[in-house]
Amino acid sequence: MTDDTTGQRRGSEIIGAGYYQPSKVLTNHDLEEMVDTNDEWIRQRTGIRERRIASPEETVPMMATAAARDALANARIDASAIDLIVVATVTSEQRSPNTAGRVAQDLQAPSPVAIDINVACSGYIHALAIADQAIKAGTATTALVIASEKLSAVTDWTDRSTCILVADAAAAFVIRRSSRPGISAVTWGTEPDLADAVVIEPPTNTFSQDGKSVFKWAISEAAGYAAKSVTNAGYRMDELGGLFSHQANLRIIEPLARQLGMADKIVATDVVTSGNTSAASIPLAFAKMWQAGELPEDTPFLLFAFGGGFAYAGLVARTPRS
Repeated sequence: MTDDTTGQRRGSEIIGAGYYQPSKVLTNHDLEEMVDTNDEWIRQRTGIRERRIASPEETVPMMATAAARDALANARIDASAIDLIVVATVTSEQRSPNTAGRVAQDLQAPSPVAIDINVACSGYIHALAIADQAIKAGTATTALVIASEKLSAVTDWTDRSTCILVADAAAAFVIRRSSRPGISAVTWGTEPDLADAVVIEPPTNTFSQDGKSVFKWAISEAAGYAAKSVTNAGYRMDELGGLFSHQANLRIIEPLARQLGMADKIVATDVVTSGNTSAASIPLAFAKMWQAGELPEDTPFLLFAFGGGFAYAGLVARTPRS
């Protein structure tokens, strides 16, 4: 799509990234006191050493707003510039107003579009694609794209197969209209036969999964969709700076990087100290590394996620430029 006034190609680019994590750290040794598990067992099966757990006061909207403020500060712009807020979450505490509406209220942003989406673990890539497409269509100029998850609130803390995985966090990008697109077309879809592999549903309303089915799909199918995401984005694998995949399990992240030929590139492994934060996991890892100066400027990275739905989504996004 082109700009009607300049004839230039219209797109969006990331101009800032921020995050929020609760202060409470739950280590594997802490979990040993809660369920029949141990540090070595958890590390061998997941790679996780510790995770952050929210307090009752740290709600999904509160964490989303905190991450948004951090991203705005990182982008050096004011909330008054935001005309679209998209929040990805599977753990929102309330149906209405939605989390994006609460963020708009808390930031005192002047009447932005405010949308929540729920695509579980791949939700953030869906949200980023939706915001990018809105900007390409000319219906928005500057967007906050946020993921905020409080998985601890939907966890059975007596189930050692799931409670060792989950964590809480929020993260956000600020994206802005640009004549030089920095966010590619998205490759997305579902595997309907696996819809029941990851669920949060009555009567318990707690997270459960068929871990074997998810792991099998991740090891056998994810790389193909991830590679397709790169091709559809118009890149070659050797042009990318690295990989941000859903931070579900180190035993999935590392094989995926090897299958894509990216093991010697930058590969996010934030799951080790942050656990699985569902939709927040990719932007959380990105924002932490960006703010720590661990990512090169203006460099394309593959962002690829999968999970509940059973949905997947991937795109290539460039890091911010000076």
